[in-house]
Amino acid sequence: MNIPSPAALAMAVLCTASLTLLMRLFSANQSNRYGMILGNYLTCSLIGFLLIPQKAMLFAAHPATVACGIAGGVLFVLSLVCMQTSISVSGAILTSAFSKLGLIVPIALSIFLFHEMPTLLQGAGLLIVLCAFLVMNRSSGPDRPQEFHLMSLLIVLLTGGMADAMAKVYSTYQLPEEEPVYMFILFVCASVLTTFLLLWEMQKTGKTASLRDLASGIAIGIPNYFSSLFMLAALRTIPSFIVYPVFSAGGILLVTAAGILLFHERLSRNQSLGLLMILVSLVLLNI
Repeated sequence: MNIPSPAALAMAVLCTASLTLLMRLFSANQSNRYGMILGNYLTCSLIGFLLIPQKAMLFAAHPATVACGIAGGVLFVLSLVCMQTSISVSGAILTSAFSKLGLIVPIALSIFLFHEMPTLLQGAGLLIVLCAFLVMNRSSGPDRPQEFHLMSLLIVLLTGGMADAMAKVYSTYQLPEEEPVYMFILFVCASVLTTFLLLWEMQKTGKTASLRDLASGIAIGIPNYFSSLFMLAALRTIPSFIVYPVFSAGGILLVTAAGILLFHERLSRNQSLGLLMILVSLVLLNI
């Protein structure tokens, strides 16, 4: 994809915000919780296949492209399962916070393996955005969990972070022309694994996936695919310690703005403080 990296990062942020808003609209009326996720991955697989310029590339792809795609698909689904497990034992608030803190993993990987070193101000910006995620997910009301399982939270952080880190690993070591093949393999692998989860859920609860679940998945699959594609393009020339925080924090800012304008939401004091911290961090990261 021949698009300037800053523009690619901006498009990735826009796509991930659209994905979040669509999931919010569709998540309330699901028959089987894996139906929408499967529809999403199947849509991403189809888009990935259509964007492969020469289909023979599927049979001539570099082994590392295939390995990275399979690893990415497994990590995508594994992080989802770990998040669901953590929510049941530690609550949604802490799980969400640790999921966002997972960006520590690809950033640390880039610093130690790829020698991408932030400046002092950029390091301060990274620290501020991590603190902002904790502040925004802090609860002092009755919904605050009485106890939590630290190991489950750390697994959420690691699996989510490793799934995100695959984009950096692939963008560093492999050929850009094989990106559509990598994306196709990634989402096909995720589709296969999610199909097993959907069948297991059907056997356990008796709830089948409805056509509405799959249709919702199609709607969210489009921005999901392109957010990953644009992030790959951004990672080619922009350091990870800028791409990942901007991607996460920028998405939060857009979703929050949409919530205020479209759904008339009101921010808590912690959310307002967290958003202010995010704005400061974005300035520092881009100095």
